[in-house]
Amino acid sequence: MDDNQIEALLRAFQTSPSNSALLGLVIDAWAARGDTARALAAGENALAAGAVIDDAVRRRLAQLATGGGEPERALEWLTGGAPEDLLGRARALLTAGRREQAETCYRDAVTANATLQDAAFEARLRGKVVAFDAVRRGLERSIANDDTAATETVRVLKPAAERAVFDDVGGLDEVKRQIRRRIITPFQKPSLFDRFRRKAGGGILMYGPPGCGKTLLARATAGECGAKFLNVAIEDVLDMYIGESERKLHAMFDEARRQAPAVLFFDEIEALGGRREFSREATSSKLVSQFLSELDGFSQNNHNVLILGATNVPWAIDAAFRRPGRFDRVLFVPPPDAPARQTILDRLLRGRPVEGKIDTAALARRARGFSGADLRHLIETAVDEAIDDSIAAGVETPMRDTHITRAFGQVRPTTVEWLTTARNYARYANEGGQYDDVLEFLKQHGRE
Repeated sequence: MDDNQIEALLRAFQTSPSNSALLGLVIDAWAARGDTARALAAGENALAAGAVIDDAVRRRLAQLATGGGEPERALEWLTGGAPEDLLGRARALLTAGRREQAETCYRDAVTANATLQDAAFEARLRGKVVAFDAVRRGLERSIANDDTAATETVRVLKPAAERAVFDDVGGLDEVKRQIRRRIITPFQKPSLFDRFRRKAGGGILMYGPPGCGKTLLARATAGECGAKFLNVAIEDVLDMYIGESERKLHAMFDEARRQAPAVLFFDEIEALGGRREFSREATSSKLVSQFLSELDGFSQNNHNVLILGATNVPWAIDAAFRRPGRFDRVLFVPPPDAPARQTILDRLLRGRPVEGKIDTAALARRARGFSGADLRHLIETAVDEAIDDSIAAGVETPMRDTHITRAFGQVRPTTVEWLTTARNYARYANEGGQYDDVLEFLKQHGRE
């Protein structure tokens, strides 16, 4: 657009000063030509002449002033309290070097309208520079594992990310009761157990479909009992060097004995205790033997040390682990039933922007076969739908039944395949009735 055309638009605006859209065209035309000074002058002249300038044009002028290195000039255009004005003020204030005020304005803007959140601007607000060489040094790990130092043992025994209690676990009342009986009560009432000459310790193995709460139960156990809870990261036990995996495992058990009373938790325990008859490598069998020796070896004193294990494939674990004194209590962690699913859904929806009251009882009935992880995926998919609508509308759109209905079309239950496999083992390989709980669950809930 040449000068004559721009001047014609400006004269049209002067004739109709209430037509703010014409002024916006003039400003955009000057800005497109890289002449920010004339664009800003057009706005200021219009304001001085008493013209009506709408909010969109004011924000455009402020944006140009900020981009042109004149933040104080931009602030003069952003006098409103709308979230978009607050965001513009934050950008101008940061350009002016007033970081704390910029952070306050940005926080207020996002609180009022979450769709305005801008990760790139947040990075500028933080003003952090990442030294990539330092990051790489932090990621490097030595492969010369000559010994398992105490510092490495502490690193391997990872604490839970956040505290959980049994109230955070929907359903599974019988499993909670068994854990209270075998883990929490012995550590809370040691004198009573001593009176009956009942040693606190042993092992509990939890098995069931993925995503049904085994790991969450372990974290909740740590939150409920006063014992030291040591979470073993499997990837830090297995080692490429012969004998090193066994050495690390022994160091972990020694650490638990020193800190007794303690709970030692192994997730995906089949990685360390797989069936030896199916192992092609002697090193795997040696690791299983070391694990068994640590559980109840002649020279070991595991009093007040309880081993908690979790697996999705109990049929892949060596049978020797089931002997009394090792994992002498095996607990089936089933998929949540309808009431438990409703409880989980209520908790997942808590604190999220929701329009009206969502019928979680109806959703729970519809979500037959969903695990806890599936339900979380369902709600997060519905949240994605609400966020997409919010971005499209430019304002926060609360989650509605329609969002969850669309999510049901994208999410499928993941427990069916596991239950089919478990049913075959329960029918044809149920030595000693070890999978009776699975058969009972299928009998009770197969037609839920």
